[in-house]
Amino acid sequence: MAQSLDDQINTIERALGESMIEHAMVIVRSWLNELGENNPYEEAFNSIENQYNSLFSKWLNTDDPQAAEELTMITGDAYQLVDAVYAAVRLHRGLSPDMHSFNADSPQSVMNYFANNVQLRPEDLEWLHDIMADESKVSTTLLAANALTRNLRSCFNTDAMLALIDGMNAESEMVADQCMANVFTLLIHYDVRIDFFPQIQNAFANAIAEMGDGGDHAFEVLCALTRSVPAPGKKENASVDEAMNQLPEALSEFLEKMGLKEEMRSIMAWVPKSEQDYMSGLIRILPQTWLYEVLVTGDTGREDTMTRIYLQMGNRDLMWSHPDAAELFFVDRLRQGSNDPKDLISYGHCLLLRGDRMMAFENYRMARQLCGSVKNFFNIFRPDRHQLMENGVPVEYIYLIEDQLIKP
Repeated sequence: MAQSLDDQINTIERALGESMIEHAMVIVRSWLNELGENNPYEEAFNSIENQYNSLFSKWLNTDDPQAAEELTMITGDAYQLVDAVYAAVRLHRGLSPDMHSFNADSPQSVMNYFANNVQLRPEDLEWLHDIMADESKVSTTLLAANALTRNLRSCFNTDAMLALIDGMNAESEMVADQCMANVFTLLIHYDVRIDFFPQIQNAFANAIAEMGDGGDHAFEVLCALTRSVPAPGKKENASVDEAMNQLPEALSEFLEKMGLKEEMRSIMAWVPKSEQDYMSGLIRILPQTWLYEVLVTGDTGREDTMTRIYLQMGNRDLMWSHPDAAELFFVDRLRQGSNDPKDLISYGHCLLLRGDRMMAFENYRMARQLCGSVKNFFNIFRPDRHQLMENGVPVEYIYLIEDQLIKP
């Protein structure tokens, strides 16, 4: 059965993330065949194929230290070609409207244009840049930026991404923070490809430097974005309306005044699952991304803060890499009277990681009593076996603890 267009673009993203250019080009070739002989992308396609074949021959016959750098450059070119051809195929199949202009005085026209146009023109982004500098156009700017973010999640555009990064230093603090949050979600979403887009990396670094605070405000926005995501399992029926409630107040009032809430609601519902589910997925992978490395990694205070935020959300992913901060968090929880066996087990893990087996076992024992049955206890404890071993706990210790806890 032939892959859907969504499956194909996902396959390409995974392939190019590993610089598997040939694998990606097979799909691009099928798209070009669909567009017909007179498509404008053949020359770029042939150039990438020729460069790759030449590099492969060189790789087989010589030990060129520049080969890895050359492969990165070819991969970046392949990404650019994919973006252009993908947009053209979407138009060809009628999945995106063929749009030529918009009415800047009509909020509905602005929102529709920036949410759906996959072939934005330079003058469109110049207009966006201009209104970002106009504090009387805050509501229109927020509307366009949110619509553009929705568009970019479906169809990446380097220039549009750079325009949003530029908005991180807009005159209006509200616009700047909204653009920053939008850029963060897109950087996480497209993390695999960011290494191949130095112009985006450089623009982001320059935007942070321009703030003049060493990235402190950007980190605050990242923390706020992380906290805004519901804890796993807490809101199984979370709706688009809840996401709407998180929009900036000025934008929400503007939508109400213009009668555009329904249109904005459709923009917030661009993924099969709820927006909250989508954001939860982004936040879960955040610690492994380039964005996290730039804003958090290496700063002990920020790392500890993010660890506490994740633990407050019920997500223990960072506990293993920051056990000291996690230990303080769980000590505080237990002092406040928590009787959640997960807290006791997690605290026990922190103690075990620093070598205090006796106190660790005591916390496991109390958790075992709270769980009531050995099955309930092991449902929480055993999924952590691998992480304990990965962090240096001998497997013999783990089995000994489990054997001692079979009986209450």
